[in-house]
Amino acid sequence: MQKKDSWLLPEGIDEALPAQAKLIEGLRRKLLDTFACWGYDLVIPPFVDFLDSLLTGSGHDLDLQTFKLTDQISGKLLGVRADMTPQVARIDAHNLKHDWPTRLCYFGTVLHTLGDPLEKTRAPMQIGAELYGHTGIESDYEIISLMLETLALSGAEHVHLDLGHVGIYRTLIEAAGLAAEQETELFDVLQRKARSDLDELLRNLPIAEHYKQLFSVLPNLNGGREVLSKALTLLNAAEHPGISQALTDLQNVADHLQRNFPLLPISFDLAELRGYHYHTGMVFAAFIPSIGREIARGGRYDNIGKVFGRARAATGFSADLKVLVNQYKTSVEPQTSQIILAPHSTDTDLIQTVRDLRAGGNTVIQFLPNQSGAAKDLGCTAILEKQDHGWAVKPLA
Repeated sequence: MQKKDSWLLPEGIDEALPAQAKLIEGLRRKLLDTFACWGYDLVIPPFVDFLDSLLTGSGHDLDLQTFKLTDQISGKLLGVRADMTPQVARIDAHNLKHDWPTRLCYFGTVLHTLGDPLEKTRAPMQIGAELYGHTGIESDYEIISLMLETLALSGAEHVHLDLGHVGIYRTLIEAAGLAAEQETELFDVLQRKARSDLDELLRNLPIAEHYKQLFSVLPNLNGGREVLSKALTLLNAAEHPGISQALTDLQNVADHLQRNFPLLPISFDLAELRGYHYHTGMVFAAFIPSIGREIARGGRYDNIGKVFGRARAATGFSADLKVLVNQYKTSVEPQTSQIILAPHSTDTDLIQTVRDLRAGGNTVIQFLPNQSGAAKDLGCTAILEKQDHGWAVKPLA
C-alpha cells in the first residue's frame, strides 16, 4: 500500500527536473572544461568518509553541519561530507605527494544537517578549485581570477569582490595573549557584528587597554581602499609585522585585480572571520545584487595537509552550482539543434538517418508503438518523413 504523500522530499532536499538538470549539466561541463584549461585536474572524493578526515582543520560550524553514522564494518564513526575541501587536501597530501604546485578541481553534492537561511537547501552542489604547494600571493590572485572567470561563465552580472585577511585577527589574539575560551567568545561577538556585546566583552577582558582599543576598531575597518591606510594607523601595524604584511598582501592583490579587472568593485572587511578556524591568510567572497549572501567564496588555508602526513600551502574557492545555474538561466543561448520525431520502423535507411542526425548533434526521439502523445507533446520541432529520395527532416508548422 502506498504511503500518503510518499512523493514528498525532506526539507531542504530538492530534485532537478529535465529542464533544470540540462542547465546544471551544461554549466558543470563548461566550468570543469575551463578549470582543465587552467591546468586544474579533476578529482572525485567519496560521498561518505571517516569523520576525522572530513573535519580536519575545520571549526565547530562544519562539525554541526555534518551528518554522522557508524560504519557497520569498521565500527568507526563516518560522516556524509558537508564540504569537499578537506578530502581534496588529503588527495594532494597523501595520494599525489608532488613537490611542485598541484592544481585540483572537484564537483559533487554535499549534505548539511541544517539549510542555509537564505537558500534553504541542505544539499548544495559544490564546485571548486584548489591550488597546493605555493605560499605567495600570486596563487591567491590566480584562484581569485579563476573564481571571477567562473562567475562570468555562469552569467553572473555586477559582481562585487570583498577581501579580508584572518592573519590580522590572529596576530592581535596572539599579541594580546588571549586564552582559548576568551578567543572563542571574542570571535563569536565579532562574527555577529554585535557592537554593544563587543564593548561589554572588551570591558571585562583581562588584557591591556591598548589591545582593547585595537579589537574595538576592527569592526569599523570595512569599505574601500581607504580602509587599508586607516588600518595601518589604527592597528599600529608598524608594531605588528603580521598585520603589516597582511595589509601589504591585500594591497598588492587588489592592485593586480584592478589592473586586469578595471570595472570590478573591490571592498575590504578586516573583521570578516568566516572560516577563521580553517583559513590562515587572505579570504575573499563574491557578491551580486540579486543574492543576499556570497555567490562564491574562498581563501588561504595553509598546512591543512599536515594531519595527512604532509603540510602544504593551499588556497582555493568554491560555489554552489545550483546557485550559479540560476544566473546561467538568463544568459544561456537558446536551443539551436533540432528535436526530431522519427517513426518506429526497421527500415535500414531510417536507422542510418537517425544515427547521422544524432551524430550531428540533433536530438531524435523514436516514436514507440501504441504510445500516446504527438510530436509537439514530446517537445519536437520537426519530424522524419519518408520521401522519394529517402528520409527527410520536415519542420513542424
